[in-house]
Amino acid sequence: MDYLSGWCKSARRLDGMTAIVTGSNTGIGKETALDLYLRGCRVIMACRDTNKANVAKTEIESLHNCNEGKGSLIVRKLDVSSLSSVREFVSLMLAEETKIEILVNNAGVMMAPRGITDDGFETHMATNHFGHALLTLLLLPMLANCSHARVVNVSSMVHHRAELDFGDINFETTKYDPLMAYCRSKVANILFARALSQKLRDHNIGNVSTYSLHPGVISTEISRHFSDTFFRGTTWLFNNVLSWFCKSPRCGAQTTVYCAVDEQCANQSGLYYSDCAVTASSKYSQNYANAEQLWKVTLAALKLREDTLFGDVAPQFLLKTSS
Repeated sequence: MDYLSGWCKSARRLDGMTAIVTGSNTGIGKETALDLYLRGCRVIMACRDTNKANVAKTEIESLHNCNEGKGSLIVRKLDVSSLSSVREFVSLMLAEETKIEILVNNAGVMMAPRGITDDGFETHMATNHFGHALLTLLLLPMLANCSHARVVNVSSMVHHRAELDFGDINFETTKYDPLMAYCRSKVANILFARALSQKLRDHNIGNVSTYSLHPGVISTEISRHFSDTFFRGTTWLFNNVLSWFCKSPRCGAQTTVYCAVDEQCANQSGLYYSDCAVTASSKYSQNYANAEQLWKVTLAALKLREDTLFGDVAPQFLLKTSS
């Protein structure tokens, strides 16, 4: 499938820049981190399992030891399914970094068995949406402290299958469906990118752009829960048979990289991409009223207020909230 897919053709260098890539120890997250690293970027590999992240870091550094112009890789602990972990990570970033040019919200779960996190959220919505939303909102001061910053949200074409049930966002009254839970979290990624883009414009912040994207169908560890939610052997079947019809992780990372670095989309914001080009998302996700409603639900769930998110007050607000 790789030869039929879109590839990022930008040769742009990222020397002196800092990026955060969540879930970058494997799959398209790892390939994204690698691409940014080879462009001279300082890449923070924000991962739940730091042992696996350090293995990935060592592998990348060893394979590209002779490359000139490479950046640096830093492993930091982040479990996006936990709001306390997100706050701890952002507090560390505020202490260690002064600005973040690129934030790639890549980590995720797919079709996991039903679960509720310690924060009371359904697992897919917690990991794929709420955790990344909190991460993005609390990093806004650092993103806005750059000449131009980008927030890239990895979604999926399966968002076309879903609409959000704002009255039952955690499947408390609806029968749990792991596929629908995943699809809902992916439409949330698109709506959040649209809402944030508009809110940034409303607050006259023009140097932060948002993107959402479909990376393609890729053979990665995202299939690890398939055997638990479908039937025994489904994960093996996906990885060893269906993978012949999937993109490679490197190819699957191309649209993420395009949104993060390419000059052609630098002045775009709030749009949806596939194969390194703007494409139409679902009609539901194009309706800004739905994006606005998700924005309100998200801020309420995260116990945040819009007036604290935009401006110099945000870092102090974070530290008080996380204490």
